[in-house]
Amino acid sequence: MRLLWVVTKPPWPPIDGGRLVVAQTLAALAGRGHAIDLVAPYVPGTLEPERIVRELAPACRADLVPVAARGLLAASLASAARRVPLSIARHDHAAVRARVVDLLHASAYDAVHAEQLQALAACTPALASGVPVVLRCQNVESDVWRGFARSAGALRPLAALEAHRLARHEARAVRRATATVALTAEDAARLGQLAGGVAVQAIAPPFPAQLQPGAALPEARPVVTTLGSSGWRPSEDGLAWLVRDAWPVVRAALPGAALHVFGDPRGASTDRALGVAYHHAPTDSRDAFPAGAICVVPLRYGSGVRMRILEAWARGVPVVATPQAVQGLGARHGRELLVAATAEEIAAALARLVREPALAGALVTAGRVRLRSAHAPGTIATRLADVYRDAARRARDSAP
Repeated sequence: MRLLWVVTKPPWPPIDGGRLVVAQTLAALAGRGHAIDLVAPYVPGTLEPERIVRELAPACRADLVPVAARGLLAASLASAARRVPLSIARHDHAAVRARVVDLLHASAYDAVHAEQLQALAACTPALASGVPVVLRCQNVESDVWRGFARSAGALRPLAALEAHRLARHEARAVRRATATVALTAEDAARLGQLAGGVAVQAIAPPFPAQLQPGAALPEARPVVTTLGSSGWRPSEDGLAWLVRDAWPVVRAALPGAALHVFGDPRGASTDRALGVAYHHAPTDSRDAFPAGAICVVPLRYGSGVRMRILEAWARGVPVVATPQAVQGLGARHGRELLVAATAEEIAAALARLVREPALAGALVTAGRVRLRSAHAPGTIATRLADVYRDAARRARDSAP
């Protein structure tokens, strides 16, 4: 099949979960012989477009569109003028939509793929011309904002308003798209409910079952890693809670513990008193999963799939995660990972993995079994291709 993918940010380097979902899915589809053109905006001066195109070449032909950075004020004005949610206005670029039009005129595509709610606006030319559009939602955006509102303090009314607007926008988007896919059954049910009963299919993200870990770090045990994701509020909230509230409890139980935070906006720095080291997001994500480490995923709200849990399993790193972080994975406490809801439970889980290295190995083994059964790239690519084909058939049947 020939596909046009429209995304809100280049998927290389895969420095956050959203980019990682896209990168792994493109690789899986390319591995099944599908030809993909990718359209992504970028802000000149912040990325190396030539390198991104080169790195993505095995999976797709990347077309990067230069756009101006849209700050909060400009996005707020656009949101008010167009009566759309703030996060939609922030990612809506006329230049991206124009590039989509050019590509639709130049090539015949079996389907257009809109990655996340924010990319759908750029795909309206495809819908207008009768080309099927498949929307894949990595999260239920309204639920993410609803979670943020609960801890937003003075910003709570604004966050709640954004959640309300996004829920209405999601409902319209699901009804408008030819087909919609979510990453988990829970998100699929929620999106279908918002859209008044429209069928939404759940297709898990693809991920290989085994990858190499990064080089071991030289600190005393245990070495604990976690990943920040600047700009995604659930990740920022979870990281702040981990460092502020949970890590002092861990250090009291395990005085030699060292926490490495990868992808935090503070970049390279160290808080020696707390035993916390901050690192830039690595271009090669294996660096965030050093051999012998334990990965902590401290999410307190959100939806979708935590791709870093999948990557930890693949790279042989055991996982301690909050209940919110494991939602939608089908993983169980004590089988593929350890679930810990409080600071004390996180400290106890880390101490247990230090005492029981055989348990750490068993969790990784079970996690890799889960990857092979639920996230096999070939199987996921086939299921997505079936969605594209069905969308194309429905578009043909409804054509005048």
